[in-house]
Amino acid sequence: MLVGRLTRDPEVRTTPSGQTVASVSLATSHTWKDKNGQKQEKTEFHNLVLWGRLGEIAGQYLIKGQEAYFEGRLQTTKYSDKSGVDRYRTDIVVENMQLGAKPRSAYESGAGNFAPAGNNYNTPQNPAPARPQAAPAPEVPAEQLPTIDLDEEEEVRIEDVPF
Repeated sequence: MLVGRLTRDPEVRTTPSGQTVASVSLATSHTWKDKNGQKQEKTEFHNLVLWGRLGEIAGQYLIKGQEAYFEGRLQTTKYSDKSGVDRYRTDIVVENMQLGAKPRSAYESGAGNFAPAGNNYNTPQNPAPARPQAAPAPEVPAEQLPTIDLDEEEEVRIEDVPF
């Protein structure tokens, strides 16, 4: 189980057999105080692989800088580099994910509409199509989805863990 921020937009591709696969990198940080009372931080980077429908969803909704929660398993692959030296790569094959808050810069830029990464909708070269005028739809309150906020500095206490 990992909670962190995406370091890049997901890269989505299709295998020759037609299976969708997405890959993304996640940064997780750990902060602590050293014996001198100074705050220390260490960041780790993880390679994630999402298959099938989960990969499609990742490609549609995840963007660089977004917070997210992932569950999965480790998978190590052995390969030979150009000089013939054996190398190993460990990925996390994601089996479950939850979307977190979008990056602050996306909110501050007024983007508001978080379209999938890499599309070119509503650009000067591809303007939005004209829509026929219709009666305004009644306002429906937006569903409040729980999000993960990594910017909180609160420490987790063992008494607060529900299991």
